[in-house]
Amino acid sequence: MRYALGVEYDGSEFHGWQRLTAHGETPPPGREPPPTLQATLEAALSSVAASPIETICAGRTDAGVHAECQVVHFDTDVQRDPRGWVLGTTSRLPPSMRIRWCVPVPGDFSARFSARARRYRYRLLNHQVRPALGRQLLAWERRPLDVDAMHRAAQQLLGERDFEAFRTVHCQAAHARRELQRLDVSRDGDIVTFTVQANAFLHHQVRNMVGSLLEVGAGLRPETWIADVLESRDRTQAGPTAPAQGLVFVGPRYPREWPLPEEVLFDA
Repeated sequence: MRYALGVEYDGSEFHGWQRLTAHGETPPPGREPPPTLQATLEAALSSVAASPIETICAGRTDAGVHAECQVVHFDTDVQRDPRGWVLGTTSRLPPSMRIRWCVPVPGDFSARFSARARRYRYRLLNHQVRPALGRQLLAWERRPLDVDAMHRAAQQLLGERDFEAFRTVHCQAAHARRELQRLDVSRDGDIVTFTVQANAFLHHQVRNMVGSLLEVGAGLRPETWIADVLESRDRTQAGPTAPAQGLVFVGPRYPREWPLPEEVLFDA
């Protein structure tokens, strides 16, 4: 049986999503790797199943990045109803993680390859003083920001483009071509929000785009500079990488042919 899970987490205390050891490998005593979300989830699922379980996710998140609804799938011969997987697994997870839902899915469903889009949200406090409440979910920028200028500049990135200038040198993707479907910048009081959707993302792509747009918003670069950076295909021409704590993986989006909750479906 194959199951899909919706997983919510605060990534502050984790070293990113990806497991740092091979599946089932036990590191030598005293050499345990830092905690990762995948390893923590798999340990909880394996405890419920009383057998090893390996997961595949929709999109790997970096250290310090959060998720509203990460989607994973796993295969098992163990018989549990969806409610049992949700409650049993959540009870074995730290307070910073929970299972939102569990549904059985066809064997050809893939959390990664069946997704047609991924959504991120980046939020920051634009104020002279850093945030105290909610700081694990907010980045901070003390310089006054022109949100309208950032939004206009962001529209130059839409479409299927080569985003070589906006990925880290450590990115392992075979190529940098991605379809950016949405990049909106808005303000509500002192909170500035970047809403981003693409068919897929490169390593650090969202944080590098945000860091570059902040250069425009602070008046250090003209709006047209963003298009020049994109055209350069040179990471050194872009702005700095924005901090991780403001970034939330809202979740993937799948065609309605899959029996999944409404929050991850869309009309193709």
